[in-house]
Amino acid sequence: MDFTGKVALITGGGGGIGRATALGFALRGAKVMMVDADADQAQASVDIIAQRGATAAMVQADVTSSAAVKDYVQQTLSAYGRIDAFFNNAGIEGKVIPTQDYDEDVFDRVIAVNLKGVFLGLRHVLPVMLQQRSGAIVNTASVAGLFGSPGMPAYVASKHAVLGLTKVASADVAAHGIRVNAVCPGPVETRMMRSLESQRNPNDPAGVHAAYAAGIPTGRYATPEEIAGAVLYLCSDLSGDTTGTHIVIDGGRSATGGVAPVKRQ
Repeated sequence: MDFTGKVALITGGGGGIGRATALGFALRGAKVMMVDADADQAQASVDIIAQRGATAAMVQADVTSSAAVKDYVQQTLSAYGRIDAFFNNAGIEGKVIPTQDYDEDVFDRVIAVNLKGVFLGLRHVLPVMLQQRSGAIVNTASVAGLFGSPGMPAYVASKHAVLGLTKVASADVAAHGIRVNAVCPGPVETRMMRSLESQRNPNDPAGVHAAYAAGIPTGRYATPEEIAGAVLYLCSDLSGDTTGTHIVIDGGRSATGGVAPVKRQ
């Protein structure tokens, strides 16, 4: 997977998955533009890439604002001239609260970031790729886009919707040399999972981690680098005829319906 001469744009570039993917692109020759609401975290990602001798820059932006999204696209073009790969990754977990008690403002915020943010990214990046007649986009969905999860109505709804949006967008641009796919991570060793573990059981988040891991056939969470590997594949020429679909990276958990694997004695 050689991205020499290519430009990769990544939202949520200051987080665990975004940072790992940015580094993966950069070490394979791409110039990387990272977008994040947290400027310090985005700059930390830029610094890590620079320490490895690669090229990266960052833009602080609110992905729920059309003007801000249009601006980060324009800043990418001004800096690097094109966009070959777009990892449409920014997302938040919201709160773990039963549907009947869920706060409307929190619901709106999760939908705004996780769904509208993805739509706006597509809305403003696709015209660039259509003009180029090339490009690959990967949206971050989740196994929560395939199944339910108690207490997470906004997050689950947003990730189901991202998969639907992925399918529609892919069909809209497939004839123009552009591919749109999604990744569906299960539990990953990131800040988001630490937050969810603490919300599930503030008194014993480590116990929640152990219980989740026990239900995964591989016996562990994925690493950010493993999610990045799937993203890089979907943005590479190796997946040249792959569009409108998703890759699940969850250690086989969805294949077993969440049933804990049998342990050999």
